[in-house]
Amino acid sequence: MIQPVAVIGAGPFGLSTAAHLRGRGIPARVFGEPMVSWRDNMPAGMALKSTPAASNIDAPQGGHTLVDYCAAAGIPPLVADDDIIPVETFIDYGTWFQERLVPDLERVRVVSVDRRANGKGFELKLDSGESFTARAVVVATGLSGLAHVPPELAGAVPDGPTPTAALSHSSQHHDLTRFAGKELLVVGAGQSALETAVLAAEAGARVRVVARGRGKVAFGDPPWRQPRFRPESPFGRAWSLWALSYYPHPYRLLPAGTRHYLVRRVLGPLGAWWLRERFEGAVRVREVERIVRAGAIDGRTALVVRTLQGRTEELAADHVIAATGYRVNLAAMGFLGHELRTELAVSRGTPRLGAGYRSSVPGLYFTGLPAAASYGPVMRFVCGTEFASPRLVGHLAAAHG
Repeated sequence: MIQPVAVIGAGPFGLSTAAHLRGRGIPARVFGEPMVSWRDNMPAGMALKSTPAASNIDAPQGGHTLVDYCAAAGIPPLVADDDIIPVETFIDYGTWFQERLVPDLERVRVVSVDRRANGKGFELKLDSGESFTARAVVVATGLSGLAHVPPELAGAVPDGPTPTAALSHSSQHHDLTRFAGKELLVVGAGQSALETAVLAAEAGARVRVVARGRGKVAFGDPPWRQPRFRPESPFGRAWSLWALSYYPHPYRLLPAGTRHYLVRRVLGPLGAWWLRERFEGAVRVREVERIVRAGAIDGRTALVVRTLQGRTEELAADHVIAATGYRVNLAAMGFLGHELRTELAVSRGTPRLGAGYRSSVPGLYFTGLPAAASYGPVMRFVCGTEFASPRLVGHLAAAHG
């Protein structure tokens, strides 16, 4: 019997990988809840920062783009660069994609993945109690378990951030109406921070954004103000963005320091152009040099900050949301067996990937955010599926065919 390939994760990268495996006739078992991170870890009312052209889940055949979904669902097509995509629409699109191309998705959780004793293939255990053997494993778990809270904030919540504690992470909120009538501090200057702040303010909260550095709160230019004589990319008109979007092949050959720096800085903290009008006048901004620590005072959460003038001050609120992004950490992928994790070559906690998204362990592949340090910042976005999925599956087919 031919052993299947196991795909762990059913977000855009997992579903796209599974679709390409099936397109090549490669047996695969796919595990997870479809679009679960998008469904559970993003506030209601949020919209995608990316344009429609940058929001397609790649498939091996035509007819499965966001525009195709809109036509099938009988809703106005999202095609122009200034069309805004509600997160609910994108979740429905991902679910439609799954139902059409990955209909036998298994909604169970993978508990563990270990190398087989003979070194050929992997043993997987599911929370259903089933164990089975796979010839290859693709990890496509998205942002699950990777929410990052910096140490200076984590001190306020020794048991970990939660929506009911003094401090939470932005990924832990689906309904921001709970903060109506309360004071809220949102730490961060990226789209997640700024849009969370706007949605909370529109729900009745009194919101301040705490941004580290002068002039850090900024918004992108609308499509009609993009430079006209530069190549188009899913993220705007710029030579660097064009190269990183369509030619990430040599990215993994850059020095490690350069790769990690670019992943952090390129397409870094910046609000979407369409959010500016809702933000200005509704949300206050406090720019600081840095946050020293967080703690609790009289039942409220306080941030001790160093101001741009070099003074130390306290900012207090009923709750603090850390919109501080995500950080890949293999230790957070508890389903990977300890011996398997120790075998993996890593770079600053992220798997070091070769051609075809293969890790240093034969048969083990990573795609999506864990691949960003090897293939560039495009792996942080849905449009990265266009590059990643056919190449990963092509390598897997050649190596394990």
